[in-house]
Amino acid sequence: MAMFVHLTPTANAARIRRSGIRAVSHGRDGSRGLFCFPVLPSYTLTHQWLRELARHGGPRGLVAVHIRLPDDEPVTVGRYNDRPAQGPTATTAGDAVRRVAALDDPRGWEVFVPRAVTKREVHRLRAVKQVTGWRYFPDSNGRTPCTCFGCRVRGEYGSQRLRERRPHPLDGPAPATPVLLRQIAASGDPGDPAKLRETLHWFGLRRRGPVDRLTHLAGHPDPQVRVALVKQWPAGPHRASRNSSTGSPRTRTPTSGRPSSSPSRSSGPARTPTARPADAGAGPPVVSGGL
Repeated sequence: MAMFVHLTPTANAARIRRSGIRAVSHGRDGSRGLFCFPVLPSYTLTHQWLRELARHGGPRGLVAVHIRLPDDEPVTVGRYNDRPAQGPTATTAGDAVRRVAALDDPRGWEVFVPRAVTKREVHRLRAVKQVTGWRYFPDSNGRTPCTCFGCRVRGEYGSQRLRERRPHPLDGPAPATPVLLRQIAASGDPGDPAKLRETLHWFGLRRRGPVDRLTHLAGHPDPQVRVALVKQWPAGPHRASRNSSTGSPRTRTPTSGRPSSSPSRSSGPARTPTARPADAGAGPPVVSGGL
């Protein structure tokens, strides 16, 4: 029998004792099952995934579930960041333990069991130190974290302080609105196109923009400046008017579309409401599970 450890939130402990571990994770091939790791002589290597899994959202606190599987149980084994061409290796549970134990550095490796684990296969549940293992990726300590839009995790603990301490040259955080307005005013009339495009890029990273202070750029002779002005509000002019610093939203004047079924909420004489035109734009369009 091969012994593995599966890390899961403490809130699932009672259910696992009662009915086993459900197959809620998805493997590389789309099959449903669960991730686990062989029990090695090293406590740190056995529970190496704990800090990385705890970094993601969900109930606080993880427990270790030790499971026993037959040596001939079909599983897949591989490193978490293997390319699709390499991919995990289909093997048996006993061979997966031997492969991982023979590695010089088994950090980042994982075993996927393509089925649920029954209550009888659960050996025991035990508490585990919540500061064991690595975060982000093995050997991440000592490396400067990247704050680009693709690497950062929005809403993660400490992410705002990290971005303020190490601002990215393209992805921010964006300067304050008064600073950007002063940059536009200093660029002159009609203004340097390169400086205006850079300033509008930062406006596009902010949730709100002073539309009334930027409308004069719509007549700029450089077409790239006009394009940059439009791109900073991907939801269209209607949303931009609501986000304007002038305060109350501007009343939308429908130009086409079919009548709406809901009556108008505005005061005054009754008007025939119409739907938003189809070409007016639309609003802007995320590791779960445990080992």
